[in-house]
Amino acid sequence: MSTSKIALVTGGSRGLGKNMALSLAKKGISVILTYHSQQAEAASVVAEIQALGQQAMALQLDASNVAGFDAFFAQVKTALHDTFQAEQFDFLINNAGTGLHASFADTTEAQFDAVMNIHLKGPYFLTQKALPLLADGGRIINISSGLARFALPGSSAYAAMKGAIEVLTRYQAKELGARGIAANVVAPGAIETDFGGGVVRDNAQLNAFVASQTALGRTGQPEDIGGVVAFLCTEEGRWLNAQRLEASGGMFV
Repeated sequence: MSTSKIALVTGGSRGLGKNMALSLAKKGISVILTYHSQQAEAASVVAEIQALGQQAMALQLDASNVAGFDAFFAQVKTALHDTFQAEQFDFLINNAGTGLHASFADTTEAQFDAVMNIHLKGPYFLTQKALPLLADGGRIINISSGLARFALPGSSAYAAMKGAIEVLTRYQAKELGARGIAANVVAPGAIETDFGGGVVRDNAQLNAFVASQTALGRTGQPEDIGGVVAFLCTEEGRWLNAQRLEASGGMFV
């Protein structure tokens, strides 16, 4: 049987999810990561994790399609048995997501539904269906956004879903505590990744604005977030529960 703890990271092929997966591996944790379409990128992350001495594998998942979750967890169960010699995994990181920038007045129902499916309905039911395979004493880490605390025009639908995830996290902590499962939420600030078309990374004016509104004087990097998620999966993080940890360098304080 495997002695290493195992994390399941959705959207682990790129951006913040990739950094989370690598940060977990550096803590001695094995990783199952999911990708939506970037199979080659996912395979590259798996190779990086294996080079760090941990077991890893990648599975395809549309995190917005609840109808596909039963088949996905059947794959996870097989992977746990065959690749990791385990019956359960320890940490679920609900990271997969896409951006939407549209004014409240112009947001369409289709846009709203797409954001809801991947940022709220997906994590809600993915976590529910993960419960039989999630070990007692495990951890759930949901990903929110600084935009759930402060308002910037153009993010009403996205931020509303993140606000809902923050409430959901507290309920998960309350209802799953009897199994020793802790649930926390990490809320990144503006980070330089390809998220939302890479706008924070590539738009010099926006990048400068974010830096000017951040106490530490710069925009965030993926490396600023992965370690926070990994810490929540360590023994040192065991007493954190039902908490929102904003990792934004002090945006709009």
